[in-house]
Amino acid sequence: MARKETAVFTNMCMVTDGKGNVLVQDRFDPGWPGVVFPGGHVEDGESFTGSVIREVWEETGIRVENPKLCGIKQFTTREGYRYVVVFFKADKFSGELRSSDEGKAMWVPRSELLSCKLVRGFEEMLRVFEDDELSEVYWAPGAEDCEWF
Repeated sequence: MARKETAVFTNMCMVTDGKGNVLVQDRFDPGWPGVVFPGGHVEDGESFTGSVIREVWEETGIRVENPKLCGIKQFTTREGYRYVVVFFKADKFSGELRSSDEGKAMWVPRSELLSCKLVRGFEEMLRVFEDDELSEVYWAPGAEDCEWF
């Protein structure tokens, strides 16, 4: 059994403002369009926490402080590598909201989030962000449904 595999590490952050709103990005990417929490790739030599602070800032103009790890999503791609998304939450931040070339950044009332046109798979990810009993959503190769842990 192999002890090594190829993996891609990414992040996503649920930022809340204490007034019932969440920070989202309406993505311009035609391959994965819709509303999602901001995030992106972990660069070589970068910590997971450092990467999510950088990604949220680059995509929204908001600099999160002390983001807390809250779960993961993972699946195997068609190319055969593991794709891991490390989830964070943050409620302390600074900066001024701005959009980027990746999408329109905006605050949305949490109560209205599910009414937005969401990216594929976002509702499953949202469960991990919000349910303290869950820490992982996993799509096994060839599986039609995800597994919850």
